Amino acid sequence: MKFKGTFSVTVTPTKNNGDINIKSLKNYFNWQIKKKISGLVILGSTGEFLSIKKKNRLIMIKESIAIVDKRIPLLVGTAAEDTNDAIKYSVEAQKLGADGVMIIPPFYSTPTNEELFNHFNMISREIDIPIMVYNNPATSNVDMLPETFAELSKIKNVNYCKESTMDVTRVKDIVRLSKEKIKVFGGIMGYESYLNGADGWVSVPSNLVPNECSDIYKNIKLKKDFTKAKKIYDHITPIIKLVSGHYYVAATKYMLNLMGFNVGKPLLPRLDLDSKKKKECQKIFKKLNLKKIIK
Repeated sequence: MKFKGTFSVTVTPTKNNGDINIKSLKNYFNWQIKKKISGLVILGSTGEFLSIKKKNRLIMIKESIAIVDKRIPLLVGTAAEDTNDAIKYSVEAQKLGADGVMIIPPFYSTPTNEELFNHFNMISREIDIPIMVYNNPATSNVDMLPETFAELSKIKNVNYCKESTMDVTRVKDIVRLSKEKIKVFGGIMGYESYLNGADGWVSVPSNLVPNECSDIYKNIKLKKDFTKAKKIYDHITPIIKLVSGHYYVAATKYMLNLMGFNVGKPLLPRLDLDSKKKKECQKIFKKLNLKKIIK
């Protein structure tokens, strides 16, 4: 299964006690698929993987895989500071039926390039599904340059990367230096990454506007209608800005709640939005003519 297009990096719908809200999860994922999203990524940073309880992590994976039912690719975030934990999570994801894993580097130990290679190589030896390596120096404290990805591409199933820096010119360099083995997904700058040759976008805003984010991919990569893609991009830019800062989890959850999905509030240590931020969300909700999906 090859990955391409817009993948929503999803929130984790929760009840007041932090347990998974399975009814909300079904409504949310079925709506995403109905709106032609190309894939889903669970338990990424937007999915609060560091805050979720162990038992709920397993429930989230099992229920998500059952709901999606191979209709589109589903990747599971399996990052951990300890390499052995990352291996355990990745093996677990494969056994449960995930189509791939997304892994950010150990986020406290600031590994060297040699340590990074060893980390991902040890994970790769234990699984057969594709690995998407997630480069986000703002949260992992290590910046994987295109030259680093060239080395990582020598690992058998490191086939994808999520590139989340502001330097979209890296897209071309990663593809070139990896001899096209690694397919690049944009992170922060999805639209701009497509223009530089990315095959996909691991997107936060597509949680709220999946059809529009998917249409950007289609118009740039398939139809070559750059004018229409730019028009769509300009239209949803307020959403992109809303969910690109510190409150990306809280704002995404709040907007999904306005749409009727009942995904709950952020898990600690994150807090819910204050009244000022909620008013900002409501203003954008109205401006973009978003609708309540679940009555």
